[in-house]
Amino acid sequence: PMGSERTEMRKRQMSTTQETPGAAQAQHSTGNRGSNACCFCWCCCCSCSCLTVRNQDEERARRTSHELQAEGIPNCEESPAPTLEEVNAWAQSFDKLMLTPAGRNAFREFLRTEFSEENMLFWMACEELKQESNKSIIEEKARLIYEDYISILSPKEVSLDSRVREVINRNMLEPSQHTFDDAQLQIYTLMHRDSYPRFMNSAIYKDLLRSLSEKSIEA
Repeated sequence: PMGSERTEMRKRQMSTTQETPGAAQAQHSTGNRGSNACCFCWCCCCSCSCLTVRNQDEERARRTSHELQAEGIPNCEESPAPTLEEVNAWAQSFDKLMLTPAGRNAFREFLRTEFSEENMLFWMACEELKQESNKSIIEEKARLIYEDYISILSPKEVSLDSRVREVINRNMLEPSQHTFDDAQLQIYTLMHRDSYPRFMNSAIYKDLLRSLSEKSIEA
């Protein structure tokens, strides 16, 4: 009769479910993975172990880039402590700030807080290149400057427009002391217009000025 057949079917279903709970859970888990899958691995666009690994890789890449940048930073220029007169002169023009090692060091310290110290490092490297006369040394230094500050693969790449980059690429065919002149001027102008006004209002400059003013009064 129909009633006994239905009862028997229910018994079989219950028996199957009880015998293979792990298989049912595995199928449920697999089904969830399949529904979230969006690439060759499990759900790279949702919260899963794949996304966690990817985030960790990105963080590691950022940390490595920052460490590489820190390793490439040379020591500050040697210079005597600035006088109150010198520090006051820095406020008169950017040229006067950049004229002395003490001014460059103070400005460079400020650029480091804004993560743009590479602008000063590039400018200084170009100034150093201009002092060379040996052809082989010029070529080597030009190559290093290109790799450190011009290459898009460098963590210290400076911001230059396409025209200046084209000029540099042409000049690198036969490097000279003036290979990066256009780029150096562009970065100098960028620091003048963008960073210099903020430096004059920064705690670094104001604290230095106040300290020297207090010493002057005490003397």
